[in-house]
Amino acid sequence: MMRQPMDRVSASRPTPESSLSNETWVRDVVLQFPKSADYFKVNRIDFCCGGDRPLGEAVTERGLDKDAVLADLNKLLMEHPVLEEETVWNYATSSELIQHIVDKHHHYLRQELPLIAQNVNKVFRVHGENSPHLAQLHELFHKLMDELLDHTAKEEDTQFPRLLAYSADSGAASLTELRAALAELEDEHDAAGDILRQIRKITEDFTPPEHACTTYRLTYARLEELEGMTFEHIHLENNILFPRYHIEAEFA
Repeated sequence: MMRQPMDRVSASRPTPESSLSNETWVRDVVLQFPKSADYFKVNRIDFCCGGDRPLGEAVTERGLDKDAVLADLNKLLMEHPVLEEETVWNYATSSELIQHIVDKHHHYLRQELPLIAQNVNKVFRVHGENSPHLAQLHELFHKLMDELLDHTAKEEDTQFPRLLAYSADSGAASLTELRAALAELEDEHDAAGDILRQIRKITEDFTPPEHACTTYRLTYARLEELEGMTFEHIHLENNILFPRYHIEAEFA
């Protein structure tokens, strides 16, 4: 059997006449129609770590009406035709996609995490006595920061080069390393996603209390932005980059 080239993915480009169904996998909805990611975020439907399942199943788990969600998504698709640039990373080479992840998402994490940490520390110090959940937030955030920074360094130093090296040497030893790399990175994505879900829960969907000061409110806003950027980061890897190599490993 011929293997699909891993530098490209065979995602179809939807037209305004296209329609989605409850059998469409969540990750494929986002791949074909990127604006759906915003809808999924609002409705807390996991499209990155939990995107490898049918839309109807994910919606039911959230306790939402499948027909209503499907109608909303198809309405959005009709109102917002997909532009070429919105799906550009679906069709980029793996090396181009990896460079984009490093330049945009790794750079964002290295720049923003220390700044968010300052806010989290200050809010905990000033308001922790009257807001007990801030102690848990402080602990969770610093755990997340450590894991994300370790993760990005590992990707750049060893795992991304290992993925790209497989293109040049697809022998048995390289395949073993490839499978181990993918499993490790996906496990780390799951761990980060779980921490972010805990943070969203204890902050009541990043809703600051009425008495919150400006720093308190800014902290919640930056944490919500961090969540969105991290989900986008994981989506690019779990749903676009890694499947190319899973296909290679399956048919090797």
